[in-house]
Amino acid sequence: MSILITGANRGIGSALAVEWQKAGKKVIQTARNSPGMEPLDVADPASIKQFAQRLDGRPISTLVCNAGVSLDKSDDLETGYAPEDWAQSFAVNVTGVFLMVQAMLPNLRASQDASGVAKIAIIASQMGSQNSPVGDRLMYRASKAAAINLGRNLAVSLESEGIAVGIYHPGWVATDMGGDSAELTLEEAIPGLRKQIDELRLSETGCFKSWDGTNCEL
Repeated sequence: MSILITGANRGIGSALAVEWQKAGKKVIQTARNSPGMEPLDVADPASIKQFAQRLDGRPISTLVCNAGVSLDKSDDLETGYAPEDWAQSFAVNVTGVFLMVQAMLPNLRASQDASGVAKIAIIASQMGSQNSPVGDRLMYRASKAAAINLGRNLAVSLESEGIAVGIYHPGWVATDMGGDSAELTLEEAIPGLRKQIDELRLSETGCFKSWDGTNCEL
């Protein structure tokens, strides 16, 4: 059985892969175009289909939907937020999550048969919370809010199959996406994030937690 991580070529995805590999876990790392990794573009349904065919039913114990984009860091309300950027944000951050879950269901079910519980971890963000409006980063916030909603509903749909779904806020981490002024380093956040995913059980499916185990506002 393996752990599958999308967007594993840098940042949080890469650090999670290293953490699990150090613990002796088999990790399948995917990226759009990165040497040594399985090619996968979560915004391209054909790419997802081809990837699923290559796995050919291989058991996946944990699917980590980590691939994401943040395209509106500098956009202003009057002139920014281009329609094509909205489309790309949702294609990666929301539709890509759903399509990966859909494509990997046979693999998750195969793992569940062997271990009892399979897991889906959706890397979202507290910026998608309905209870913390700020007024900027509209595309990112809206897409992450949709990812949180998607995860909550998938949890209901998959609970009877023994597949647990967890939604996670990794913290504001110093990565290419998080920037240099972030509150946390990868070394601080990733062990906690990995612990939350490792400890996910059916009894808490649909949870929205931070890297440190605290519950996030929906």
